[in-house]
Order: sequence, then structure tokens, then C-alpha cells
Amino acid sequence: MSEPDIDFSLKETSPNLGGGRVSGSEKLTSSFDLVEQLHFLYVKMVRAKGLPPSPCNPFVEVKVGNYEGTTKSLENNPDPEWNQVFAFAKDRIQAVTVEITVRNKESSTNVDKVVGKLRFDIPDIPSRVPPDSPLAPQWYSLEDENGSKGERGELMLAIWMGTQADEAFPDAWHSDAASVNGESIANTRSKVYISPRLWYLRINIIQAQDLVPMNNKRIPQVYVKAMLGNMALRSRISPDKSLNPTWNEDLMFVAAEPFDDPLMLSVVDKLSDNKEEILGSCSIHLSKVEKRLMPIPIEANWYNLEQSVQDNRNNKEVRFASRLHLRACLDGGYHVLDESIYYSSDFRATSKFLWPPAIGVLELGILNASGLLPMKSKNGRGTTDAYCVAKYGPKWVRTRTIVNSFAPKWNEQYTWDVYDPYTVITIGVFDNCHLQGGSNAVDSQDRRIGKVRIRLSTLNADWIYTLSYPLIVLEPNGVKKTGEIQLSVRFTCSSTWNLLQSYTQPLFPQMHYLLPLSVYQIESLRHQATHTLSSRLRRAEPPLQSEVVEYMLDVGSNVWSLRRGRANLERLLAAFNLLVEAWKWFDQIRKWKNPISTMAVHFLYSMLILFPDMMLPLVFLMCVVHGASRYRKRPRHPPHMDTKLSLVESVQSDDFDEEFDTFPTSKNEKVLKKRYDRLRSIAGRMMTIIGDLATQAERLNSMLSWRDPRATSLFMAFCLIACIAFYLVPWRLFALGFGFFGMRHPRFRISIPSMPQNFFKRLPARTDSMI
Repeated sequence: MSEPDIDFSLKETSPNLGGGRVSGSEKLTSSFDLVEQLHFLYVKMVRAKGLPPSPCNPFVEVKVGNYEGTTKSLENNPDPEWNQVFAFAKDRIQAVTVEITVRNKESSTNVDKVVGKLRFDIPDIPSRVPPDSPLAPQWYSLEDENGSKGERGELMLAIWMGTQADEAFPDAWHSDAASVNGESIANTRSKVYISPRLWYLRINIIQAQDLVPMNNKRIPQVYVKAMLGNMALRSRISPDKSLNPTWNEDLMFVAAEPFDDPLMLSVVDKLSDNKEEILGSCSIHLSKVEKRLMPIPIEANWYNLEQSVQDNRNNKEVRFASRLHLRACLDGGYHVLDESIYYSSDFRATSKFLWPPAIGVLELGILNASGLLPMKSKNGRGTTDAYCVAKYGPKWVRTRTIVNSFAPKWNEQYTWDVYDPYTVITIGVFDNCHLQGGSNAVDSQDRRIGKVRIRLSTLNADWIYTLSYPLIVLEPNGVKKTGEIQLSVRFTCSSTWNLLQSYTQPLFPQMHYLLPLSVYQIESLRHQATHTLSSRLRRAEPPLQSEVVEYMLDVGSNVWSLRRGRANLERLLAAFNLLVEAWKWFDQIRKWKNPISTMAVHFLYSMLILFPDMMLPLVFLMCVVHGASRYRKRPRHPPHMDTKLSLVESVQSDDFDEEFDTFPTSKNEKVLKKRYDRLRSIAGRMMTIIGDLATQAERLNSMLSWRDPRATSLFMAFCLIACIAFYLVPWRLFALGFGFFGMRHPRFRISIPSMPQNFFKRLPARTDSMI
């Protein structure tokens, strides 16, 4: 259980953004105006020439005070080329000179021979701020230890004072990670990752012909097994039970570009529970599969099935006797779900031809963290090597790792194009456990420190939010605050018309409504998508570890949790609290608690009875007045993780033990295990249903809450127009038109959701505040 004095609140901050040139309502001033300026001493080591011709294995040592960086050693190369950049944090520099030493790597002794030296006075080093052009490297003659210049060669380098806006910053060696050596240095650098484009691969298995089983006397039980990479799906057993079976069944995979793995199809005869026979197989390369953007019919094709048969001499012979009839296509009209719908950062279709126009730009400044807890032990004391990961759409960003610090300062800024305001950016903080090298680093996992979600529709356009978010993690022994992270966020709207129009558009591409997927298909395909993304991003350099990707994508969020079930139920009850408040108000009216209010209600009621045409205009007018009255009390900052809403402070340890239990359960007794898993599966679906109901009710209440200022403004404008329209249009005429519209012929109906439905689905709920 958590301590009662822990502060989980959101705090406003006042950082010195852009060197003090940016305020809360200012527009874009520079590419790094949402972070505090950090000054660095940059040294770019380019190459050397004319070094002594003795066995030459040169490398360069750059020393600034107690910080020392070295280039890689190049064997037997008198004219080496390094092209390495070193960055020393200016606020930690305590020296007045920069010492650059060229050494020769000695394999026979432990002492490396000094070839030559250079010294630069730090006050005399020039400054450079982008967009100024990079400083041109210059040749410098090396000096001996006495300061005299001889035949020691020359060194080409550039040295300057800059900020984190310098283009050399991401790939530079940083003094913050001076204790990291070897290949682990790559794991400390900041990087941008782009998710591969994901497609839904649909295979419609129709039938097979002329199957040749080994035993012709038994009735075959045939099914089709499909494999894409390490993902495998199988069809049901054909009900025909003949040598020409039929299925007419769809199998769906998630395929990622580039299409490296072919689709493998096998027709399998199930002989017994533990024995099967492959009657034939074929492979299809995805580059030859047709792509479609709408649910138009795809031509079916016949594929020859290969069957390997051994003769009397054990020689394998490939036969083409059977055929498989199927349709295969890559559906580009869907959005491939890799995140939970409620936390999704993108709703665009796979195909770029179906993308809507961009509505703005999201800018995120990751400033610093404070009060981090020690996540591991090193040399007998606790330490943390923290870095941040942010995901929005297909773009992932990773900050550099600040080594051995409980208050790291990143001050890195990133931007994303925005296509839909009903999206969420996720920022996670992790402890880097891959800095020691060796097998221990390979087997270790980066520990999660906390996560923040920000929904874009809750942000005012062109406004800078500078907030300190609490970092919260759940553990088997309860909730823990692991520190705070300071962020600056700005959503810049490029087209107000496109922004407002997006509230009336379907949330998903049309393919989701014209050819909808089942709940089982959605869950299976999301599992495939997260697995595919994890494997692809793990192959990057530096790799984005699987545990990081899964945490950012909320893998396992639909697993049963008694705590989340109770929290969703309380959300549902709180959303309907408006009816309770209305009854309390009416109870006060009928009891004459306030005589003036009671007399006013009697007058309004009499007017509605005498003039029923005023009823609906008055209702919409009251909505406008109520929304306007709540404008001054509107939320001033986006929502964050709410521990009270999530009930993480009031549950028992047994609830957390169940929530962190594995699936399937690790409890003993086989019967108990089977029943327990079934109960958790059913309860998980109930939890999701309760959460959906709570979300819908909260969206209803958010119409006039100003949580999404644009949505509230649109609804108030609609209410005002509706007020005038219902006043001008006779009630009987409206009722007649509404009835005829509701009973219109199916020919005049479409499967696309209506504008009110699209608007309602984009209204914010408190789902983002759930932990």
C-alpha cells in the first residue's frame, strides 16, 4: 500500500524555455524553443596525416578536466580518419584548457606512446548556433610534450561551443556517459525510430482438389495451416471430409514492409490427436499479392501443392498432384491496430492514398526528471541510468541516457504531424540496463520507471503547457511513485477548418465499417502487430527493447483485474451522477427550499405547457447557458494518471497479487487453474464492457465540460443553431420529418456512421486518466 503523504498531483512549472524567449501564448520561435538551452563544448576529430611511420596504431584522446574521451584505434594507418564528435557539458567543465593527445596503441606494453599534443584555451573557443553553417575543420600541427613543433604530423579537427540544437548532438560521445565504454556507448544515444508500415493480409481459403493421403481407406480430416514468419494460423477442419474439401474461411495476418517472409500454406490431414500428415504445401511471396483499398472482389487463384515423397532408395521426389484454391490480398483500407483504441496515437489507413490532410503539428519538449528512485545496484550503491521514449503515430523517439543520475536533464525537443485530435501521445521513462556489455546486458531488461499520456484534444491550440507529471508504476506490493518528469507541450493548428471538420469524420477508415472485423480478429491482429513491431524495433541500432515497446503499447491491458473492474464500475456510477444531482435539485424545488427558484420553475413550467413549441429551443438554450457558465471553471491543463480514479490506493494486496498473476495462472491444482483462467477471461470481457459504458457516459458529460474546448464550442454552436431552428420550424413538421427519416428505405442508407456519431466518439473521456 502507498503512503498517504505521497503527492500524485500534476504541477505547473516555469522553466526557462528557449533561453527565456518563450512564454505560454507565443508561437514558434525556433526549432528548440520548448526546452532549456544546454551548452556543450564540441570537438570533432576528423583525420590525421603525416604521423611517424613506425608501427602506427593511432587514436586520439580528448581531455577536459576530469572527463576524457577517446576515438577508436586504427591499426597500421599513418593517415587515419575517425569523424567522431565529442560533447562536453559546459556546466560541468572545471578546466580552462582542452587537451588533445594523439597516441600510438602499443600492444606489447600497457603504456601508449604519445605522438603529439594540442591545447586550446576554452575562453577563446568560438560559439556556433544553428542555423549557422557548421565550422570548417582545420589542420593543426602536433606538438611534443615541450610545446615544440616537429615532424609529428598534423591533425584536422573542429572545436566550438554549441547547444543541443547542433546537428552533431545526437551522434556525439557525451561526457554524461563517460563511464560507458565499448559498444555500449551506442545504447546511450538519442534516436528516432519509424515503425514499419503494417498491412492486414487476408487469405480466403476456398477449397482443395485431388488430395492424395497415404491411407486411402480412412475418411480424411483436413485443415489448412498458414504461416507468416513465426506466426501460424489454421482453419477449421473441413466439414466435407473428402479428397476435395471446402472451407470458405478467412485467415488474417499482420504483414510488415519490407515483405521479407513468404506466406507458407500447408494442407494437413489430422490422423490422431498427436499425429498429422502434410498432404501438400505451397509458398506465396507477398510482393505478388494484390493490394486493395476498398472491399472489392478479388480474383481467386489455384496454387499447386508440393508433396515430398521418398522412393525405395530414400530419394525425395516432389510431386504436384493437388491444388489449393484461395484468394489473397493486402487490405490497405484498414488501420492496423497496434495500440488500445482508447490510447491510440493514429487512426489512419495503411495506404497513403486514404490519409486525411494534416491539421497541425505536435511539439514535445522533454526537459528533465527529478526524484527518481534507484532502479539497480552498482558497486554497492543504488543508481539509475534514465532515458525517455515517446510514441505518436509511427514515429518513436528515444532520448539519450543520462548515466548515474536521479535528476537527469535531457532538454530534447521533437515534433510530429497531427492528422486527428482524438489521439494520445505516450511518454515513458526507463532505466537502461544495457550499458555494462557482456552476456548480462543481453539478458537484462530495461526497467520501467513510469508513463504519461496526453490527449491532444484536451490541448488549446498554440498554447505551451509546462507541467511536471508524476511517474507512477504498479508493482505486486502496491503503487509506487518513482519520481516526476517535466514536459512542455504545444499543439499548433495549421488549418482550423480541417481541425473542426475532423470532429465530424469517422474515427476509423471506411473499411472498418464496410467490412468490419470481429472482436476475436481485432484481438488476434493486435497481438500480431505488437509482436511484429517489437521484433522489428529490436533489430534497430541502438535497439528499442521488446519490454519497452510492449509497455508503451499497453500490451496486456485487457487482462482481468479486479481493481480495474471496480474502478470502471465507479466511473459508470459517477457519470450517471448528473441524474442524481437533477433529482436533488427538483427535490429542493418541490420542498420550497428557495421560494424564488420554486416560483420561477412554476412560471417556466406554465409557459412550456401553454407554449409547447418553446420546449426544445429552451432545452438547447439552457445547454448553451450551462456550457458558458462552466467556461471559467474549465480545466487549465490536460488530465493525467489519477490514482484515486484507478483505486490503486485503496485495494488489498491480494488484488495486486491477482492482477500481476501470469496468464494462464501459476496457482497450483489443475482444476483450480482451469476454472480460474476461464473466470478471468470472462471477467476481463465484463471489465471491458463496463469501461465502454463508462466511456460513453463520460463523453455525454464532456459535451459541456470544456475538457475538449473545440468540441464544446462546436456543440454550443450547434445548440444555438438548433435553438433558432426549432423556434422557426413547427414541432409537428419536425416530428414528421424525423419519423420519415428514421423509417427511410434501406436503399437510402449507408454503413458509414453519421456526423453526430462521429462527433460523439471523439469526445474525451476519463479513459486517459486510468492507470
